[in-house]
Amino acid sequence: MEQARPIVEFNHVGKTYSNGKQALIDFNLKVMPGDFVCFIGTSGGGKTTAMRMINRMLDPSTGEVLFDGQNVANLDPIELRRHIGYVIQNIGLIPHMPLEENICLVSKLLKWPKEKQAQRARELIKLFEMLEDFLSLYPHEISGGQQQRIGVIRALAADQKVILMDEPFGALDPLTREKLQDLVHYLQHDMGKTIIMVTHDMDEALRLATRIVVFDQGHIIQSGSPAEIIKAPANDFVEELIGADRLNRAKVMLTTADSIMLKNPISTTADITLGDALVKMNDHHIDSLIVVDDQRHLIGELDISQVLLHRDLKLHVRDYMRTSPRSVFEDDLLSSIYPTIINCHLKYMPVVDHEQRVVGIITRSSLATLLYEQVWGKTDS
Repeated sequence: MEQARPIVEFNHVGKTYSNGKQALIDFNLKVMPGDFVCFIGTSGGGKTTAMRMINRMLDPSTGEVLFDGQNVANLDPIELRRHIGYVIQNIGLIPHMPLEENICLVSKLLKWPKEKQAQRARELIKLFEMLEDFLSLYPHEISGGQQQRIGVIRALAADQKVILMDEPFGALDPLTREKLQDLVHYLQHDMGKTIIMVTHDMDEALRLATRIVVFDQGHIIQSGSPAEIIKAPANDFVEELIGADRLNRAKVMLTTADSIMLKNPISTTADITLGDALVKMNDHHIDSLIVVDDQRHLIGELDISQVLLHRDLKLHVRDYMRTSPRSVFEDDLLSSIYPTIINCHLKYMPVVDHEQRVVGIITRSSLATLLYEQVWGKTDS
């Protein structure tokens, strides 16, 4: 099998500004398709400099930056940026344009058909739990948190290969920030986008990243998964960046989905009737079913409320199931699972392998039990 090549690659990159400050020194990094990489470190460590080289907002003094196998120095900057989404803290929406035009800005430049642009905007605004009516509003008519959602939607709208995020949630209140983090984590997981994000928030990095890159004075101090960073900080600098309290809490959050999931969940195929589905729920004393295909790939879910809406129980599950239910991979960490289940009030989440085959479920109650035991210890009752 041919090995995937990096979508972004830094080869011996250096950056020295006109005042003599070295922002990056012999910087090397490979970002693979589907990675969620968080750049973290103290101010002036080189995080934003590295990010801005990917879309040629800055050029390296030495070395090369590759995008999808091509040296960005040989690419037209404007054309390059049309294939890279970019989300910044101050959002950057154009005030005199309705939200739909803001969202479709890049897809219009790429000459997508108008109906395709509009359909994409409608799909994404629903995914971000906003009403279609918002598309006709102007930026000043919605809240700051809603504007930031539109900024993320715009970065996804033209189906760009890579999304760059420069402290996108830093100015938001904690509740809005958590909700947006949940949505971005779900969409990255579901859509397989490659995201590179600059953050000063270690909790955010531990929650979202598949890989954390720790910067200091133009060098990479450590690069690894959240679990690797927590279990073995490279030095005192990384340990201090994480913090003693966070290290203790993180021991709980390093549990993976496969260690707490319930195996062999009750499931069904899409071709049975609603009546048969209701019988199956009753037989197993459950109120929802995971819907899979013949190879146990996850394709949807059916809740009893959907069954009870229809008197004709001869209708088929395929016509009334919810498609694309939220799921987690079996090697996902608890740190990225529990906020989604708790904040989105989910009763359970299917657990899938990397071929999208269902291997189990994590229930809200099993998750709560684990957290109680880790925080307060096991009880006799």
